[in-house]
Amino acid sequence: MTVVPKEKQNELVVGVDDVAGGYNPHTLAAQSTVTTALSSLLLPSTFRTDEDGSPRVDLDLLVSAEVTDADPYTVTYTLRRDASWSDSAPIAAEDFVYLWQRMREEPGVINPAGYRLIDDIASREGGKVVEVVFSEPYPGWRSLFHDLLPAHLLKDAPGGWGTALADSFPATGGPFAVRTLDQPRGEIILERNDRYWEQPPALDRLILRRASQHDIVEALDTSDNHVALIRADAIALRDVDELARAKPVTVTTVPRPEVVTVLFRPAAPRMGDVRVRTAIANTLDRDELIAVGTRSGPSAHLRADAQVIPPSRPGYTATMPPETGDPAQLLTEAGYTRTDGQWGRDGRRLELTIAAPAGIEPYVAVANEVQRQLSLSGIAGRVLTTQPNELFGQDLGLTDASDNAVDIAVLPRLDTGDSAAVLASSFGCTTSPQDGGTPIPGNLSGFCDQAVQPVVEQALSGEVLLSDALAAVEPVLWQQAVSMPLFQVADLLVVLPEAQGVTAGAPFAGPLSAASTWRREDR
Repeated sequence: MTVVPKEKQNELVVGVDDVAGGYNPHTLAAQSTVTTALSSLLLPSTFRTDEDGSPRVDLDLLVSAEVTDADPYTVTYTLRRDASWSDSAPIAAEDFVYLWQRMREEPGVINPAGYRLIDDIASREGGKVVEVVFSEPYPGWRSLFHDLLPAHLLKDAPGGWGTALADSFPATGGPFAVRTLDQPRGEIILERNDRYWEQPPALDRLILRRASQHDIVEALDTSDNHVALIRADAIALRDVDELARAKPVTVTTVPRPEVVTVLFRPAAPRMGDVRVRTAIANTLDRDELIAVGTRSGPSAHLRADAQVIPPSRPGYTATMPPETGDPAQLLTEAGYTRTDGQWGRDGRRLELTIAAPAGIEPYVAVANEVQRQLSLSGIAGRVLTTQPNELFGQDLGLTDASDNAVDIAVLPRLDTGDSAAVLASSFGCTTSPQDGGTPIPGNLSGFCDQAVQPVVEQALSGEVLLSDALAAVEPVLWQQAVSMPLFQVADLLVVLPEAQGVTAGAPFAGPLSAASTWRREDR
């Protein structure tokens, strides 16, 4: 009897750490390797990142995008007539308007500074010509309108922005569509989007499968997985090294646009004094925090010694000054005394709240290490792990002047392609309409320095070079002890030979951004 071999599926399986819900790429709460991957494959963008890191117009969505007026500064996007969502609704101006409005109004969004410069968005030719009018010149406009969302389904949806893409994609506008998104089983199956108007992917199916790092490496060894994308620790690196000695694999470190950062929040009453913030920062063993967070994985080689630009991006220069100031002396000058080994003032001990997004590593591990180190120095602390949507949805209690305010937060700082917008979003001020336009903090730290704000704004509008702005602002940020960057998060990409065309991808876009060109060639 002749046995006919089973036909090979034209699919690739990617092993990942998690497929947890929350897939809105514009929120801090949803940041993950899988969110980056899914948004690049399922959502349309005006620009994509090229191999050299520069933005290039995405001709799958746009016919053109250009500055069409200098006063007022206007950018005109002309969309392809055939570009549509998977439910046949056109991708149009309303999607631009929805994203703009949410990015300037919602808490916990990523780098909203550029969107805050937009005064109006006009629609012409049935929504296929979009005119975006800015209040001032904005050279970083190409970083806007990535990962457009289907406004016609989300703008009136129950729960609104807070639940947008919480556990699914109501419609897609990319080369793949979702066939199965099963969080309990830890599996996401993507298939060719039959409604996609451009060249279809080479693969019929792409599967993302969750497992432990050890099981992912074993699945590579048996070829049940063809690709792995994991935040590896020292043990996983050892397992991958053993695999590489047994069979041909390609191993690459892939930096993410994410820097693990400890914020010392001036908005919190206990942290309003720069002497207290400096004392806390100088008490912490930064090297140990980095070791705990990286677990001797690929991120250990990406120490972040600057406030704005991450280590893997061109233009990165270390700006961290030598540590100065004895913690005990600084706390004493701020009115604290140490009694029975515990710092306090006015009969109350100094106790700090340290926040981190629940269940998200390495943030919880670093927060626990911060608490441990402070307690050894006589500073009490409690770690508050809150669900990411809730934590970022309140901007960390930015205006909370009570004892419940978050004093220290261990959070990601994201780079979205425009470092001037990162600077303005992370450390800039906004204005309060209730108080006649008074500058107020416009960031998670609660920091607003009117002395440096003009330089921040000039960098955003291109009036001064970013390098010159950073030379002026970064020393102030270090001196004010607002933020302690630790390291850039990196994934480990492991690829078997049958997965053809799989590379690290364009900077910060992630390997799966090019999955439409991947091929399977069984050996």
